[in-house]
Amino acid sequence: MVTAIELGLLYAIMALGVYLTFRILDFPDLTVDGSFATGAATTAITVVNGVDPILATVAGFAAGMAAGAVTGILHTKANIDGLLAGILTQIGLYSINIRIMGAPNISLLREDTLMSPLRESGWLGAGSWIGSLILLPAVLIILGLIVWFLHTDLGLAMRATGDNAQMIRSFGVSTDTQKILGLSISNGMVALSGSLVAQYQGYADVSMGIGIIVAGLASVIIGQAIIGRLNVFRAASAVVLGAILYRVVLSLAIDAGLTPTDTKLISAVLVIIALVVPQMSFLRRVPKAFRPKSEDALQNPSILPDDLAARVAAGETGAGGVVGASGRDAADGPEVGK
Repeated sequence: MVTAIELGLLYAIMALGVYLTFRILDFPDLTVDGSFATGAATTAITVVNGVDPILATVAGFAAGMAAGAVTGILHTKANIDGLLAGILTQIGLYSINIRIMGAPNISLLREDTLMSPLRESGWLGAGSWIGSLILLPAVLIILGLIVWFLHTDLGLAMRATGDNAQMIRSFGVSTDTQKILGLSISNGMVALSGSLVAQYQGYADVSMGIGIIVAGLASVIIGQAIIGRLNVFRAASAVVLGAILYRVVLSLAIDAGLTPTDTKLISAVLVIIALVVPQMSFLRRVPKAFRPKSEDALQNPSILPDDLAARVAAGETGAGGVVGASGRDAADGPEVGK
């Protein structure tokens, strides 16, 4: 259980990256399966060559950002469909990752990494909760940075790009730049997670990122199905919780007798449950108790002043945000939760 929580915290960084593209940009990015291994490969080879683990981890983050930028450029400048652009980058990264490491995998067991002091002290992966308590603040700091960024002018422009690209372009914002930046940050975080996981497990492997998009989506969907996503802080926090719950459920399933090869099936079942259960009629009324007044006003314009109600009905504005023409929930607009 302790190991599952530790891994859940490390994978939560990856899930936050997936959240940026999946929820904020509304972009189906499959680059993450490749960039996760890119971060691990870059960090592993630099550590093996004597580079400080902190600098090696930063290098892994930068490599992931470069991978995300490639996907963004293919999509925005070469006019390639977003899904296909991610697949093309992911396929290319498989060979690039092998080139980076010079082999399909690299061992870090005898190398000094960020996790070495914790493991040598018996605080990591040994049934002690100290490791989780040390990793938690680091994840919370990253969570705080993401929430802060999404409330800056640049972050609001990125949120508006995912909500209503046509609207935000009318204000002179380059949606192409926003997509490239968002994909870069997202894949940088995914690569950072891969880098930390490689240091935690003691090896980097070219195939360690296969299927990681499923884990990321499962974390996002599970967490937000439980907590909701009425504002940015709540939605992002739900992602972290979802990543931890996802790893805990996998661990419990394996302890119950399932084999590690069943993890993909378990992931699929978890996502299906998280998507279907909230749609059940007796549960639909539950989230209403947690909705802010602004969201209730959007759903019931009769409680607003006549002029504002007319604008809401016309889709021009919302209580604290812009109602996107794309039909997404107003709570995901660029201003709600500020």
